[in-house]
Amino acid sequence: MKLTQFTEQLSTVGRWVATTLFCLSVITFVWQGAYFANNSAMAAPISIASKDVGDKVQETAQDVAKGSKNFIRDTKDKVKDAASSNAKKVEKSTDSDSTVESKAKSDRDTIFKRADEDAARTEKAVDKSMNAVERVVDNIKDAFN
Repeated sequence: MKLTQFTEQLSTVGRWVATTLFCLSVITFVWQGAYFANNSAMAAPISIASKDVGDKVQETAQDVAKGSKNFIRDTKDKVKDAASSNAKKVEKSTDSDSTVESKAKSDRDTIFKRADEDAARTEKAVDKSMNAVERVVDNIKDAFN
């Protein structure tokens, strides 16, 4: 009995210690956040509308578009390589012209066609998105000029 009573008391003390440490850490973080706040930055003028910032945003958008298109093309090539590899494996595993081999080849051709279509559609969507970003930046620059 005494062991159970001792563990219950130890558990209660542990909870109180944990709660106290948690409250002290919260108070410390809140105090330091207010103490080290740099309020002088709030009074600084906003230069978002400058032409340099707008140009940088447009350049960054163009870089993102190029990277996205490269990723899309790489993915298309990997899909085509996988389809071609699978068709070759089927061709090697079967005898002469079988229905399975012809089905694998037609599937490969369908995958090639779909990969090209999907990549073109995705690149078109990327272009559309980037054009929208550039229009928004141009409108913002025009509004502040």
